[in-house]
Amino acid sequence: MLLLLSPSFPKLIILLLLLFSLNFISSISATTMDKFEKEALFSIMDSMSPDRHWRSYSNQDPCNPSSSWPGLECKPGLDNHFHVTKLVFGTHPNPTCRSSATFPSQIFTLPFLQSIHFLNCFKTRKTTLVLPHSNFSSLQQLSLRANSALIGPIPPHIFSLESLQILTLSQNNLQGEIPETISALSSLIHLDLSYNALTGKIPAQMGKLSSLVDLDLSYNSLIGPIPTSIGEMVMLQKLDLSSNSLTGSIPLSIQNLKLLLFLALSDNRLSGYPKPPNGLTNLQSLQYLFMDGNPMFVPLPPELGRLRRLQELKLANSGYSGRIPGSFTWLKNLTALSLENNHLSGEIPPGLGGLSRIYHLNLSRNLLDGVVPFNAEFLSRLGRNLDLSGNSGLCFNGSSNVFRESFDGVGVCESRPSSSSSTSNVFQPLESSSVASSSSSYHSTQILHWVLGFLSFSAIYLCICLI
Repeated sequence: MLLLLSPSFPKLIILLLLLFSLNFISSISATTMDKFEKEALFSIMDSMSPDRHWRSYSNQDPCNPSSSWPGLECKPGLDNHFHVTKLVFGTHPNPTCRSSATFPSQIFTLPFLQSIHFLNCFKTRKTTLVLPHSNFSSLQQLSLRANSALIGPIPPHIFSLESLQILTLSQNNLQGEIPETISALSSLIHLDLSYNALTGKIPAQMGKLSSLVDLDLSYNSLIGPIPTSIGEMVMLQKLDLSSNSLTGSIPLSIQNLKLLLFLALSDNRLSGYPKPPNGLTNLQSLQYLFMDGNPMFVPLPPELGRLRRLQELKLANSGYSGRIPGSFTWLKNLTALSLENNHLSGEIPPGLGGLSRIYHLNLSRNLLDGVVPFNAEFLSRLGRNLDLSGNSGLCFNGSSNVFRESFDGVGVCESRPSSSSSTSNVFQPLESSSVASSSSSYHSTQILHWVLGFLSFSAIYLCICLI
């Protein structure tokens, strides 16, 4: 109400109407492409497209809304011309790429280009990523995925793409080290360099990417420790460094990533948690923690039970020893828990059976013993998604025997008197073969007793008849 009564309100309305009118007039009057851009676009199409008929459309303006090309987006400019802002190759219904295509360096002669996408384009003829040496401030997204013939290093002058927000260079064959100059891309929010052949260490300068939300460096050949500067990326929600050769401990600075939802460090050579290990408990937003395939050889950290929002926890194949922490039963949102192929011992915490959302539980190939503490409803719900095999000390009690056949290698508990007391009982695993043998022996003894009784009765009857 105060704004309506303000003397400046009519001027504000007039200004807004004027801006709207200029934009509207610009979009109406822009009917043709800039001649220079049109020639550059035709040159790119010549080098990329296998379609021999695309030139039949060249008499019409490619950016004209009535005859626009697939994979091409244009916007009107203040100069009364349409300008190319987006190019997409390789995904239907966009144009595909010819088998001999190479990366078109002339693409950076389109001065208003904001987004570039090449998917499964460069497959046979080896090509490299060619970037401009001078600033190219219009580009916001560069995506090159699944190009097996895209080789060579990431150019160090990638900093020329100063406005870049999304950089995806995954599933290619890029080699060499990650350039330190990548840290100059201060607007970057998504960086995916996964599934390449990158080597060397993760540059400490990457910590300067303070706006980054997603970082994926998985499936490369990176070495060395995780840099402590990783903790400076306070906006991170996804961090995937899995399937490399990273060494050392997880840096304590990781506790600063309080928005982190997804953390994957699987299949590296990591050998320790932050010191103190409760550094991980600050990650209270964490929902997915994948740490399997690392030579930890330590007890499972009970502090992980404080990550109450965890949905999936993978700690397999890592040499963990000792008992499964009772604190793991606090993870009420857990849907999957993988602890297989470690050296865990002792009994299974009964509280794991109370995790109502869990659908996958793998405790196989450990040294666990005692009675399986899960009730019939839990066993029925998980079915084959519960793997207890490879734990010779585990057994089912009688009440859950109906499910025993579904779990390989887990027998039925037998009750035996303990050496210390004749009245108390202890449960020990009884193999299914032993159960069958005992049952057969019992039935044989019963038949023998019946036959002997019958013969005795017949002898007495015969004697009476003779008398």
